[in-house]
Amino acid sequence: MTIRVIPPDAKFENTVLITGFHGIGYAGYWTVKYLVQKLEAERIAFVDSETVSPVASTNQGRLVTPYEFFRKNDVTIFKVEVPPYRGAELEFYRSLSEWITKSNFKEVSLIGGLDASLRTDDSSFRIVHTSAFKPREPLASAKILEDDQIIVGPVAIMLNYFESHSFPAYAILAYSSTDRVDPRAAVASIEILSKCYNFEIDVEPLLRGAEAVESEVARQERKIQRTESIYT
Repeated sequence: MTIRVIPPDAKFENTVLITGFHGIGYAGYWTVKYLVQKLEAERIAFVDSETVSPVASTNQGRLVTPYEFFRKNDVTIFKVEVPPYRGAELEFYRSLSEWITKSNFKEVSLIGGLDASLRTDDSSFRIVHTSAFKPREPLASAKILEDDQIIVGPVAIMLNYFESHSFPAYAILAYSSTDRVDPRAAVASIEILSKCYNFEIDVEPLLRGAEAVESEVARQERKIQRTESIYT
């Protein structure tokens, strides 16, 4: 598979790449989408490949394509609006990882979700990193993902590739609900990224969204309980 970045002369040297995906709680996707919006990052490039999903949308009158790069100062953000079509994920993310290693990025930050049922303390996330990445604060004091926990999906594909090619990369895995969108997971990721790269981002809208989702879930649970009591 060939990853084609358009325009081909787009510059990424010595920037940090942040990206996330449609996984548990949509933690990675919403983190990236929110960063792009709040940082007012500039769209600088697109990705074309044989696996581009036949989907397009619009936002504020502008066409949104499946894979786009944004830039804010020395941070590049890769947004996957629509995942590769089913069956092509492995090939696409391996090819993307190969392209990244050849494009002179400083480091890569991957954002994903982690099943909240695995939480053993009051931490909001875990990290995992390649041997080539040397954690600095606040990541240096963050808790590492416990032994034998399994990472799946695009984050796993890319971490495996980066590890085998001695590339500096790490993943923030925020504890998330497995059965719904979880804005609190995006908040946890954004807060740690803000400390790493000196962002100033207001997460209050995300927190309000989390409260609205949780309120609706609670309402539905009460409704189910009332229904069950009627037929008991």
